[in-house]
Amino acid sequence: MRLGINLGYWQRDPVDDTETVLAAERLGYDQVFTAEAYGSDAFTTLTWYGARTSRIGLGTAVTQMSARTPAATAMHALTLDALSGGRLTLGLGASGPQVVEGWYGVPFARPLARTREYVQILRDVWRRADPVTSPGPHYPLPLRSYGVGDGVTGLGKPLKSIAHPVRPDIPVYLGAEGPKNVALSTEIAQGWLPLFVDPERIEPVFGASLRDRPDGFEIAATVTTIVTDDLTAALEVAKIPLAFYIGGMGARDRNFHLDLIGRLGYAEEAARVQDLFLAGRRDEAVKAVPDALADAISLLGPLGRIRERLELWLDSPVTTLLIAGVKDEPTLKAIRAMVPA
Repeated sequence: MRLGINLGYWQRDPVDDTETVLAAERLGYDQVFTAEAYGSDAFTTLTWYGARTSRIGLGTAVTQMSARTPAATAMHALTLDALSGGRLTLGLGASGPQVVEGWYGVPFARPLARTREYVQILRDVWRRADPVTSPGPHYPLPLRSYGVGDGVTGLGKPLKSIAHPVRPDIPVYLGAEGPKNVALSTEIAQGWLPLFVDPERIEPVFGASLRDRPDGFEIAATVTTIVTDDLTAALEVAKIPLAFYIGGMGARDRNFHLDLIGRLGYAEEAARVQDLFLAGRRDEAVKAVPDALADAISLLGPLGRIRERLELWLDSPVTTLLIAGVKDEPTLKAIRAMVPA
């Protein structure tokens, strides 16, 4: 199993985690990932860390497709990949309708079809075999007129990137939760980025979706990690993001995180968390998250307990464990020593 860190996105104040990234590189961690929601972006922070390192892989977990056209994402990716000496892994996600339509102001229609089309354009840009064209319907290239008054000039022409990527096939991982989206990742991507995953439930929950994954397919799981002698306190902290995603990162009737927690075996409890969160009773929503759920998808407690819990991940299909929440070098070093290189 490979080992990496996930720094997530900024919450409230800007954070420069350069020292953590440098420590992870010194200790032999394989990758550092950044993320974005509706604040800080993933590419800028990742470039910042890439400029200060020389070996550690750089990944996005995840960039949101609706934030950029496929061509813009392809440009970001090929530029960062070139400047870092071919270290980029591009993690993509469709996000959800609240963010896509509320923040980016674009439709959330047909996320699976959009993902397939998006990834195909990325690959066409990087390979430079021909000028890039796409029949659409989500990202038609060149843009075609839809009718009188739509503002389309009709002058668009197929173009080929004037920059030559250092790698014509930059690895793409999909951030996916639904069964069809996870299955799509095995078909069109080199890896899958699960958000909430119980290592003991991967086969029963995702086995059918992962059945046709090719050899070398990566599963890079982000795992909240809190090292402390106070397990109760660690559980309380680990439950905060769960309550936020179950209750607030999605509409009442369309919340992919809520659906996933249900498939993990906590449908009734997740519905209760959502009700409390949407009612403004957020402290109660956090308390309503089952301890067993928070514990199963995290690494919590003293180092000895974390060593024991790591065995579950080592025995799972996960190929890369992305440690989230650990910033200090001594703890990173202790965890590195627990995972065979």
